Amino acid sequence: MTKGYLVSEFGGPDVMVWGALNLGALAANAVRVRVGASGINFAETRMRAGDYSGQELPFVMGMEVAGTIEEVGEGVTGWSRGDRVLGRARGAHADVVDCDPDHLMLLPDNLSFVQGAAIPVGWLTAWHALYTVGGMKAGDRILVEAVGGSVGSAALALAKQAGCWVLGTASRDEKLAQAASMGCDAVVNYTRESVSEQVAQLTQGQGMDIGLMTIGDATADDLIDSMGMDGRVVMFGSTGGRDITFNLRIGILNIQLLSMSISTSPAFMTQTMPDFRTRALPLFASGELEPIVDTVLPMSDLVRAHEMVDERTHFGKVILSNED
Repeated sequence: MTKGYLVSEFGGPDVMVWGALNLGALAANAVRVRVGASGINFAETRMRAGDYSGQELPFVMGMEVAGTIEEVGEGVTGWSRGDRVLGRARGAHADVVDCDPDHLMLLPDNLSFVQGAAIPVGWLTAWHALYTVGGMKAGDRILVEAVGGSVGSAALALAKQAGCWVLGTASRDEKLAQAASMGCDAVVNYTRESVSEQVAQLTQGQGMDIGLMTIGDATADDLIDSMGMDGRVVMFGSTGGRDITFNLRIGILNIQLLSMSISTSPAFMTQTMPDFRTRALPLFASGELEPIVDTVLPMSDLVRAHEMVDERTHFGKVILSNED
């Protein structure tokens, strides 16, 4: 019997109930994956609480998976039973999850399920933001907000691999120290220092080429003030407030404000996914890129995982594992 974390009403962590799931027969053009591990994301805490736009009840928790294909649906080509895969999949906090094969990728042989589960949401979001939307190129100056988060830490790694200069921000010094140990060129605690003043000093007034805005209202003004001529602000997430205001002085510097969601962007499937398969997966296979895992918990500890996300003390990903 397949089990998973079902949510039948919005609320606190106690509404996530581990119980039997009736998946039924596998639909055509889908694959069924035995879950080896599943990643935790901030968005899931909002889904559970009822603050995530469009989320309907009931639903099974989880947004990303790494595991083994155990059944291939009618009409599916290119995938076989036994393939080790990773990808985005709703309902992944379970024993088994049904997936759209277009959202799956082969898991490199050198990566475990735990490592694979750390990739789909954070790294694909960072890739979409930096490359597809932001047009990152070698030599760019990149500002990464919340550099210790799953997206921020992935963005740091991708930007450094691309030959960029990176400034990371966070509210905790221990996260900034870890970012610096990963090669972050400059770090700023935005609760104590002005990011834009530090940027002006460190870049000799040139400002940043790309700014990843994920916190929201609490830091938006300072990030925009940090941008240089023709800078691109890529907006996603809203951990510090959804509503922001900005001054039209941005026109003087020709700053572009670009918003994105990998769940709705047409370019995600047509550009980001094939680009990531072709360019990023070989870097994971060679070890040049490494998934960033902070903590591994058993699947039974989902409540603790949500507590960790709320505490915001982890760096990289919190992973739930089905492996003994």
